[in-house]
Amino acid sequence: MDQEFPVPPLLRDVYPSLVRELVRLLESEGERELAIVVHDVRMHGPCGCSDGFCQSIRTSDHPQGQPYGEGHRCVPLLPEDGMINLDVVHGRIAFIEIIDQPPLIRSDFAADNGSDTTLTHDATPTPTP
Repeated sequence: MDQEFPVPPLLRDVYPSLVRELVRLLESEGERELAIVVHDVRMHGPCGCSDGFCQSIRTSDHPQGQPYGEGHRCVPLLPEDGMINLDVVHGRIAFIEIIDQPPLIRSDFAADNGSDTTLTHDATPTPTP
């Protein structure tokens, strides 16, 4: 019996403001193709570390701790605060490293309950003050 796994949500549906920021930063770095690709990136989950300053997102099912291998490049971006780096493999965004950024706001939870929520690192929605 084949077991079906749910399709991960589109990052643009969960964090639309992050995707808008990534598009802006990628275009400013001359990464036009990645600025287009980021609209179709799926959110596979948080990175899994327990660092409070990290909001990194896995955008592929690549095994954690394993090298990406051939076709990998790191794309550092220059946000106003903190740091954002993309791991790109053969033109696809595999991981978004987000360090020392303001808390991300999940639009999918906000749409469900009519209020803004932030995402703690363990993926538990918590109301914003």
